[in-house]
Amino acid sequence: MIEVSTRKQRANALKVPAVTLGFWIVKIAATTLGETGGDWVTMSLNLGYLIGTAIFALLFTGFVTAQIRFDRFHPLLYWATIIATTTVGTTLADFADRSVGLGYGGGVAIIVLGLMLSLFVWYRVEGTVSVLTVSTRRVEWFYWITILFSQTLGTALGDWVADGDLGGLGFGYEGGALIFGGILVVVCALYWWTSISRTLLFWLAFVLTRPLGATLGDLFDKPVAQGGFAFSRLNASLVLLAFMVVAVWFVSRLDQRPEPTTHP
Repeated sequence: MIEVSTRKQRANALKVPAVTLGFWIVKIAATTLGETGGDWVTMSLNLGYLIGTAIFALLFTGFVTAQIRFDRFHPLLYWATIIATTTVGTTLADFADRSVGLGYGGGVAIIVLGLMLSLFVWYRVEGTVSVLTVSTRRVEWFYWITILFSQTLGTALGDWVADGDLGGLGFGYEGGALIFGGILVVVCALYWWTSISRTLLFWLAFVLTRPLGATLGDLFDKPVAQGGFAFSRLNASLVLLAFMVVAVWFVSRLDQRPEPTTHP
């Protein structure tokens, strides 16, 4: 799950952060923020899924363009881009599942195909889908498109497991969080005690942290009648954003320390 990079590999992959425990903590916070922030725009502000998707798609395009233009890794810009993928993923999945009427199962199936196609094309062109190779503009585009698909899939997958409507499995938000958290524990165990491809485990973990964050976000802000805690979407989003800023600063400081000299 954690692709540990050497100094030489990090020198060639400065556009992405080191994949450590801190990375996953910030990633889960970002995905939870994507859910509460996306719901705040589409539901609390009553702009709807289509307009919300358009707004966040513009932000995503702008952040990705800026990310690719810079020749070095900038933590705040990187995580702002990740948040943009989570918010546009939230609104896009909700639009497809609810407004278009695909239902959760149909939305999950289509997005899985998109994610598999993105990874397949990336692998065919570059020969690898490892994050340790994200050092050229072409690979960066593959990376961010794949991330967008993975974030959108995570939203649809989280809703499919937690919600009882639209063909959902109805495990509830707490149940969904426990399910995805448990699967992530299994992925961690596979990382520590097997020789399964670290790249495969990374992408599995990256996809699974999104529905974990989505169910946690829904648990926080959905009405009590729907199984949530009814917290304000805006307040929850602001608290998560503040936490992310502090966490990114702290993780960035840790990332400046000497790194391991081996790579599994």
